[in-house]
Order: sequence, then C-alpha cells, then structure tokens
Amino acid sequence: MRSGYSATTMRAVASAAGVSVPTVELWFGTKPQLLRAAISFAIRGDADPIPMLDREWAERAHAAESVPDFLAIVGSVLANAAQRSAGLVVAAFEAAHVDQSMRPLTDQLRTQRAEAATWIVDGLMKRSPLRSEIGREEAIDTVWLLMDPHGFCALTQHRGWTAEQFGQWFTDSVGQLLLAQGHAERTVDRDRRGAASQRSTKARTPRR
Repeated sequence: MRSGYSATTMRAVASAAGVSVPTVELWFGTKPQLLRAAISFAIRGDADPIPMLDREWAERAHAAESVPDFLAIVGSVLANAAQRSAGLVVAAFEAAHVDQSMRPLTDQLRTQRAEAATWIVDGLMKRSPLRSEIGREEAIDTVWLLMDPHGFCALTQHRGWTAEQFGQWFTDSVGQLLLAQGHAERTVDRDRRGAASQRSTKARTPRR
C-alpha cells in the first residue's frame, strides 16, 4: 500500500507475496476484501479470529479496579493496534472517496470504533463518575474521536510522536475531558508517574 490503494494492483500484491494473481483472488476475492483482511490482521496483531474485545487484554482491563489501571491497559493496546493498522485504515477511507465498493468496509470500521468507544466509556463509568455536564453518548463520541486513525497518523508521521506517546495522550485526554474532578487528576498523575518511571528506567539501562 506504499503507492496508495488505487495504485496498488492485485498483480503487485501477488508479486510481493511471491504467488500468482489467481492464488490471491482464491484466498481473498476482490481488492476491498483483501484490504479488509489486512486491516483485521493488523488490528488484532495475529491470525486468531477472536474479536479484540473478547481477548485476554480485555479481561485484564475488565478486572482492573481503578480508572488508571483500566486506562493503562486500554491505552497500551490501542496504541499498539493503531501502530499496526492506522495507515491501512486511512487508506481504506481515502479509497472510499473514489471506489464505492469500499463503503461497506469503511462503514464497518466506523461501527467497530464506536463499539470499542462504548466499551471503554462503560468501563470508565463503572469506576468513576463522568463530569456532570457530560452524558454517556457525548463521552462515547469523545472517545471515538480520540481513537481516530487519521489523528494517530498525523501525530506519528508528521509530528514525530511515538505510539507510546499517543497512548499516553489518549489516557490523559480521556481523564481530563470525561472524568469528574478529582478522578481525572488521579488518572493523569498516575499515568505521568508511570511514564516518568519508564523514562528513568530506560535512562539507567546501559547500552551494549
């Protein structure tokens, strides 16, 4: 996809994979279906078909007692998944402007992001009250926007951020924008102490 979705042909994909075009078409069918499979693989990070919210990390997040612990798990998983998949997702949305066959995929991606944002907000509300002026639906929309892959690509490709920085920004932003006073401060303080500890550990590690 380095040349963009439109310029990437099935023949080019087959050549890069060292197989024939009929083999690619047998496994994936059309180019939109191929991109759908690539995005699904990238988001999950493996070939296991278990949905993201049914995986072990989600169980750990569900078991977390505090908001900082819950968001630390979510932010890390989100950042790693975005690092693998954001470029492909953005390519799908760009392709949908010129290729009508891509619309079902982009609709599905929006829906999946909304489901993830809903899961995150419901997890937050079990552990902390939201700000009094924010309702559940607005909170979901806020998290949905913070998860936007276009934002991840802009920050990591054009502003030099790391995936770890994005994950930290996401957790800080969720706490500051959504949580009631006191709960937000504890979340940000905990996250920043954790980040400072990681930087300190890296600084003390001798280079080989």
